[in-house]
Amino acid sequence: MRPTPPLSLDPAPLPVRTGPPGAEAFGPAYTLTRPAGRPVPFVFASPHSGSLYPESMLEALRVPVMDLRRTEDAFIEELFASAPAAGATLLAACYGRSVADLNRDPRELDASMFDGPPPRTCGMPTARVEAGLGCLPRVAAGGTEIYSRRLTREEGEARLAHIHDAYHACLGDELAALRDTHGHAVLIDCHSMPSVQPGRRALADIVLGDRFGASCDPRLTSRAERAFRELGFSVARNAPYAGGYTTRRYGKPRRGVHALQIEINRGLYMDEQAVERLDRFDDLAGAIETVISNLLDTALILPKV
Repeated sequence: MRPTPPLSLDPAPLPVRTGPPGAEAFGPAYTLTRPAGRPVPFVFASPHSGSLYPESMLEALRVPVMDLRRTEDAFIEELFASAPAAGATLLAACYGRSVADLNRDPRELDASMFDGPPPRTCGMPTARVEAGLGCLPRVAAGGTEIYSRRLTREEGEARLAHIHDAYHACLGDELAALRDTHGHAVLIDCHSMPSVQPGRRALADIVLGDRFGASCDPRLTSRAERAFRELGFSVARNAPYAGGYTTRRYGKPRRGVHALQIEINRGLYMDEQAVERLDRFDDLAGAIETVISNLLDTALILPKV
């Protein structure tokens, strides 16, 4: 039986839920589902599963909306929907990652995208920005340019403020509150990855990213790996995903906050071209419920501050 997802997906005929019109008229950036049972110091976060796109963005597209949808970590918040019943908090983004990528530093901006100065000071150029995959992405699936025009500074700032800043303010507050209450807090950053990637051999079913041991206690990573392997999944660590902006920003074990990124192979649960759940979706959700239970047990062994 599939857990009830925290987001209600409207059965609209189009493969997108359109946000309110206007560059600054944004709805909620996230949904936050608090524990239904006895609270534990865990937050499961899904920064890339949102599927809302503001009307101003849709009007500026030069690619089909489906090209944006294929970059989403679609349905991940549903796969982890059992977390609140187990006592954890579930945070899920509402807007698509092509609107604002919540797993990027807000300074990772491509100044060439804007008609005039960028909305904020840009950091040093990174490979992601040069590839068009900064905090405000320039390219969609397949590397195709997203926009038919340059963005205004106001459009960019609205997305950063109302989506990126709001999401991370919530996540930071939740982790700080849990650490203050329990002596430590754990962030499980939940993602999915394409099943096939150019130049790479077959990917594992699950990739765990702990920034090579820097973002969390090794016992948390080991417990996650063991839990997935016992259920028959192949597991890799830190290759090709070691954890991004979120695990780097929040994963401070010496300060009592542990962050582990989990990447799930999309071929396990969805049709990647149609962005639709496969029949085995419920089986995977059940397996993840078991993994969640195993992860929560680490609350008893992680050090407190």
